[in-house]
Amino acid sequence: MRNITFRQLKAVQAIIEHGKIVNAAKVLGLSPPAVTIQLRQAEEEVGLTLFDRTADGMRPTAAGLAFVDAAQAIEERLRLLQDQMDAIKGVRTGSLRLGVVSTAKYFAPRLMAAFMKDYPDIAMRLIVGNRAETIASLKNHDVDISLMGRPTKDVPVRASAFGDHPLVIVAPPDHPLAKARDISKERIAEENFLIREPGSGTRISLEIFLSELPGRLDDPGVEMGSNETIKQAVMAGLGIAFISAHTIASEVESGRLVILDVVGMPIRRQWFAVMRTDRAISPAMATFHDFLMRKGAMYLPLFGKLYPEEKAIGSRQ
Repeated sequence: MRNITFRQLKAVQAIIEHGKIVNAAKVLGLSPPAVTIQLRQAEEEVGLTLFDRTADGMRPTAAGLAFVDAAQAIEERLRLLQDQMDAIKGVRTGSLRLGVVSTAKYFAPRLMAAFMKDYPDIAMRLIVGNRAETIASLKNHDVDISLMGRPTKDVPVRASAFGDHPLVIVAPPDHPLAKARDISKERIAEENFLIREPGSGTRISLEIFLSELPGRLDDPGVEMGSNETIKQAVMAGLGIAFISAHTIASEVESGRLVILDVVGMPIRRQWFAVMRTDRAISPAMATFHDFLMRKGAMYLPLFGKLYPEEKAIGSRQ
């Protein structure tokens, strides 16, 4: 294994990402025969087949997947080494790939802008996805830090809370319950809910909220793929939604949505900064993490402005 080269690692990684040797060759700027040679040499070195050759392209074996994991880890370590060398030189530079669940996209740009103002030489990239996509990015080493409401258990991570994440139920302003007080869980459960896909953070929290009502989760509601679609559907009168308060600030302030006064709401969660435990922390990661712990909560929408009686309602939980 000591004779494995970085070129061989890159070749295998490119084949896995692009499915065929000819596609990998284009990305690497090599000829297909050159990539084939790199692959053959790698397979000879490890003594295992790294790909099954199929009609649909190259399908990685278990050995191939392990091989590409090593390539990604080496790439990360080299990037960390560059950041460390810059830190030793006294240069406040580096790069950071920030992954956020779609709910966090409503405040992540403000947070990034504030950080980049303090550290203009740290290049940042924002990657937005649903919960499953964000977890996959962590698994595949595609992001350095992720912001999410519920830390994943699928990857070994360290999670640090940096701010409150209230969840509420919203309706159009002309809804029959818009001005009602102390709406019971049983009454709100009779409504038609517009919900996110299975596995999303808000979907999980809604299922927990309704779980004590027999049979209610058999038909949880109409599934929609994004918070924006859900908000538009609620405003159109198609139902109500259980949603992050940080996604509906402008709609509530403009009167297009109202937060319903439901007993047990808002549900209080936290926002977390999540990093893998099996990788080294670069200076850029450490700097951003420290910024989040000190100032992150400042860039979350002010929930009290939307829900002035938050404390009174929260005390009913």
